[in-house]
Amino acid sequence: MTPQDFTALAKRVSDIEDRLTIYNLIAAHPPSADTGSGFYSEFVYAEDGVFDRGEGLSGAVGNANIGSFLHQPAHTAAIENGLAHFVSLPHVEIKGDEAFVTSYHQIITPDHKAEPREVSNHGTSKGFRIHWVFANRWSLVRTKNGWKVKKRQLRPVDGSPPARELLKQALDPYRGAAE
Repeated sequence: MTPQDFTALAKRVSDIEDRLTIYNLIAAHPPSADTGSGFYSEFVYAEDGVFDRGEGLSGAVGNANIGSFLHQPAHTAAIENGLAHFVSLPHVEIKGDEAFVTSYHQIITPDHKAEPREVSNHGTSKGFRIHWVFANRWSLVRTKNGWKVKKRQLRPVDGSPPARELLKQALDPYRGAAE
């Protein structure tokens, strides 16, 4: 191998490590939200990070405020009633020291009002319902302390343009590639 080959290989390994780190950062969000573990948000958000849930839902600015968001009585009550944040496989785009992650995000809760149903070899349950489906867009920045969330946006997938606009951003790298 030539020195250029080693340099190219080192770059590829570094890119893979970045992608895996980002996947893990994003994958840890649902367990943190479903357990009220605000320390996760304090750690992964930039000091001036933004959590933007759009109109009608509160958000927060600053990693400490975002972390404390998970300790609010309303969030604790949701956890105690059964709460599951469920996300799709994220699309990750890395551009130097910035990264962008796009995915779907569902809020699933037990359906306490449903009739119990049995599934062979899996017991009886009243089932679950999908409460929300959001388009989810994370903007990250590389810092001396690793990747940090600069901004996270959620928009309900309800037919309105804001969710589509977030989702379209994942397709930008492919725009014009087929032409």
